[in-house]
Amino acid sequence: MTGIRLTAPAPGWAIDADVVVVGSGVAGLTTALRCAAADLDTVVVTKARLDDGSTRWAQGGIAAALGEGDTPEQHLADTLVAGAGLCDEEAVRTLVTEGPDAVRRLITTGAHFDTTDSGDIALTREGGHHRRRIAHAGGDATGAEISRALVEAVRAAALRIIENALVLDLLTDAEGRTAGVSLHVMGEGQHDGVGAVRAPSVVLATGGMGQVFSATTNPSVSTGDGVALALRAGAEVSDLEFVQFHPTVLFLGADSEGQQPLVSEAVRGEGAHLVDATGARFMLGQHELAELAPRDIVAKAITRRMHEHGTEHMYLDARHFGARMWEQRFPTILAACRAHGIDPVTEPVPVAPAAHYASGGIRTDLRGRTTVPGLYACGEVACTGVHGANRLASNSLLEGLVFAERIAADIAETRPPRTEPAEAPGDADAPVPLLAPEARTAIQRTMTRGAGVLRSAESLAAAAEELEALHRSAAADADDPEPKVAVPGVDTWEVTNLLLVSRVLVAAAREREETRGCHWREDRPDRDDEHWRRHLVVRIAADRTPAVRRTETAAFPPVRPAD
Repeated sequence: MTGIRLTAPAPGWAIDADVVVVGSGVAGLTTALRCAAADLDTVVVTKARLDDGSTRWAQGGIAAALGEGDTPEQHLADTLVAGAGLCDEEAVRTLVTEGPDAVRRLITTGAHFDTTDSGDIALTREGGHHRRRIAHAGGDATGAEISRALVEAVRAAALRIIENALVLDLLTDAEGRTAGVSLHVMGEGQHDGVGAVRAPSVVLATGGMGQVFSATTNPSVSTGDGVALALRAGAEVSDLEFVQFHPTVLFLGADSEGQQPLVSEAVRGEGAHLVDATGARFMLGQHELAELAPRDIVAKAITRRMHEHGTEHMYLDARHFGARMWEQRFPTILAACRAHGIDPVTEPVPVAPAAHYASGGIRTDLRGRTTVPGLYACGEVACTGVHGANRLASNSLLEGLVFAERIAADIAETRPPRTEPAEAPGDADAPVPLLAPEARTAIQRTMTRGAGVLRSAESLAAAAEELEALHRSAAADADDPEPKVAVPGVDTWEVTNLLLVSRVLVAAAREREETRGCHWREDRPDRDDEHWRRHLVVRIAADRTPAVRRTETAAFPPVRPAD
């Protein structure tokens, strides 16, 4: 344990449970439902409303070998290729073999997928898949449908829910084992202000960290809170340098910041073409799958073409779909485009890459266990080894489903006893100094310039220095006899989390001196399997700096010595 905590008031209230699940996307709600079904007293904590998890933004669908002629082995092969040599094959095999039944259980829970005229699940293709294996709902509203079904099931199960709550830090007992979390509840309700949920099992399903960049497909709540909490608690993270930039995000202008509208890969799966301003299809000859190459390849090709032409975006041309197909298959995307003055029925859609998905995260084993006893992680916040250096399209929802069920099974089997937290958060000798809210924009612009789609030793060194300057400034303010310390609150806690996650991401990206998957080093353009087919594992050292180590092989080390 590090003893590092955010600066925050001591909890003014507390409740007890067997399990606390932090997050309300597919990973969190599936875990909660399975834990409750095992007769575990379960509390769900979510940063916004229960139905505001990142899952509802997912457009494309969920990948599983459900179609005729498709097999888990073929899904495995496509996933391993996309992961560029860094997938954990056992984790991927677990995903693809358990995935189809997990999807069927999701349907039993109440999710309705689009079907063919014969009543079978309608399947489409996306980048990196050699077969149609993407199940979708509402055309391009798969995440919204999955979220609806799970939220209804959670409400029907009468689980205890704490909404509008930002998780702060992990509570541990005298032995260093998980004893719950501290959190801050925003607004009115049964609980308000800083409090605690005391539980021997904590499941982090907090989603992504796309808000470390200026432009992202992630909602505003995706500030890396789970990764930051885990790092402060002494957990290890892995492969954080592999941030996937979605190739086709609606381009709203060079200065556009915050959450950007996604143009799903399924649009290309149905036959849309990537073209430049002259109408030339530049993906032909770049990869055997052309526009359906893995996302890192497509994002790099778009970025190269933009640099060659001196432009800020490329185009996605699906005019040949016609109005009826756009309206039936992609109604959400059609509405988003038209809301911004673009009609994809009659004109190509301007697109550019934007931060989309963290392939790395809190390091776990196949039961979702982290390096901290009693702390689990699931979904985008976790690094199970499934995604390697680049996530295969639509594997994320499936990962959330499969590993959520595995976590719930492990907790139900072990049923650890409740213990008392060793100390109240806020009593630590040196809590983390908080940043002022305006530092958020500075962090995002630093990360976009230095650690975006294109990276180099020079750009990453500049980013590291700018981030460390912010860190030093906050520490100096805290030590000042008349400090101008930022006031504890949601804005300051979020930006402090963003800074920690950004520092760790940049430290890993500086260490990996090669190009692999979605980590693209201009100064190291080649993939180097001899030296770099390895994982980078990071923890926070005693001096609060990121300590990076390289694994000896491509295999993940055990999360516990006894594993």
